[in-house]
Amino acid sequence: MADRAAKTTYDVCIVGSGAGGGMSAYALTKAGANVVLLEAGAPWYASKDSKMLVPAYASPRRGASSTRKPFGEFDACDGGWDIEGEPYTVATGNKFMWWRARMLGGRTNHWGRISLRFGPDDFKGKTKDGLGDDWPISYDDVAPYYDRIDDLIGLFGSNEGLRNHPDGKFQPPPRPRCYELMVKDAADKLGVLCIPSRLSVITKPINGRQACHYCGQCGRGCSVKANFSSPDVLIAPALKTGRLTLITSAMVREVIVGSDGLAKGVTYVDTKTGSDREVSARVVVLAASACESARILLNSRSSRFPQGLGNSSGRVGKGLTDTTGTDVAGFIPKMMDHVPHNEDGVGGMHVYMPWWLDNKKLDFPRGYHIEVWGGVQQPEYGFMGGIERYPGGGGYGKQLKDEYRRYYGATVGFSGRGEMLPNENSYCDLDPTVVDRWGIPVLRFHWQFTDHEYNQIRHMQQTFRALVSAMGGEVFSPMPTKEQGYGIAAGGQIIHELGCTQMGNDPNKSVLNSNCQSHDCKNLFVADGGPFVTQADKNPTWTILALAWRTSDQIRDQMKAGAL
Repeated sequence: MADRAAKTTYDVCIVGSGAGGGMSAYALTKAGANVVLLEAGAPWYASKDSKMLVPAYASPRRGASSTRKPFGEFDACDGGWDIEGEPYTVATGNKFMWWRARMLGGRTNHWGRISLRFGPDDFKGKTKDGLGDDWPISYDDVAPYYDRIDDLIGLFGSNEGLRNHPDGKFQPPPRPRCYELMVKDAADKLGVLCIPSRLSVITKPINGRQACHYCGQCGRGCSVKANFSSPDVLIAPALKTGRLTLITSAMVREVIVGSDGLAKGVTYVDTKTGSDREVSARVVVLAASACESARILLNSRSSRFPQGLGNSSGRVGKGLTDTTGTDVAGFIPKMMDHVPHNEDGVGGMHVYMPWWLDNKKLDFPRGYHIEVWGGVQQPEYGFMGGIERYPGGGGYGKQLKDEYRRYYGATVGFSGRGEMLPNENSYCDLDPTVVDRWGIPVLRFHWQFTDHEYNQIRHMQQTFRALVSAMGGEVFSPMPTKEQGYGIAAGGQIIHELGCTQMGNDPNKSVLNSNCQSHDCKNLFVADGGPFVTQADKNPTWTILALAWRTSDQIRDQMKAGAL
């Protein structure tokens, strides 16, 4: 296939097969374009390759994590923060963790399926509070594409009429589990908004896919396609058009530029053989993830683009953010000795808390949402670790087994996921000396949180501890101190990197225009998290999908008009 691809000039070359790349391939092939899609990892389809129903006890490792499977042995995503032969560096005194997925579909294979629309204020943050920058587009520009992906992919939720947490075209949400009902009661006592969660897990059949059967193993990939992943929901239908050529094990080195300054295609390394190859196309779409797409652009140097392709503004790699995060778990005595029951549900929360407060009354500018976890899910390696901290915990033999039974399911946890504002000290560039196994220069990360983020994290910790207390519970770990950053997760640890190729109206201050199209190279587009001007108090995947579809429509229209 690679040899045939080298002799073809495609309409569009897409780099990356995750949310943005998969959506671009789907939309462009449906529009009639002849597309080649390059993926650095191996083929993988949850419908064929998932270990969804293999019990943890059936494995000699009992589901334990590994370097390439940090979230457990059966997690659907092959990748991690450390990949042999693919290093990255971090500036002295800084801390950053960069997750890479190396498989078809990328991170869509193991994400939490939390599918939230950005709200009107999220696109116009500077107008609201004077901080950061406004997007060059508004919620109204993206809303029609949110509607489209709701119809195509499907999600459950509830229409609540919350202005900055827009409603969608939801399927019925699953009922709250026992512990989630207790969380709801505690939240109501404290005035914390708690509503059904919004996950791209279908509860009714849609587009030939079966409804969820509540096995609770979404993170392993769904063999019946009830949850969303790019390979089964986007790439497989694109392949059926006959207009998509898929090349896996293809590590892209750079974008090729002609004497006219336009992109001609890309060069890549066949990771199975180590040989260099290239493909030609009229349009190039980078969707390799925010940081990887920036790396490709920075490595695409030429006499015309000495700072890297599309980087005349010097902004490639800048504006890097990650979702802020921290966690608190509490022991809830009321949940001890429960009646054994099945509460698997979907592979994630059935309720969550969207941002509910007015930042004008707080000491930080942007909000966060709260994710809920707990219950009696399938035990894996390491479950109930720390039992010695429970009342009378520990021991040996039958006593220890009985205490596991008493306490299992009596823990509830809360995770905060909030908005980080871009700052000039958080960015990535090329390391001047380090290269990967294929000789490609690697990224170097520079990272710094500000008081905005630390104060937000302190508020998360205080809120979560108050929720545990309202449930009659106890938190075993002490409140993290200011010196400990109040327990803030390291940059990159939440795996929501955005920015690095931000959109804007001023070519001197941004990389892309409002169509996610390069200011410097008109047939170059970016369709991952890179174009984001800011984060939000929402997970970014639904907006990546919506922007990728919107960008694909722009490519289609410009190609029809002869502009590309």
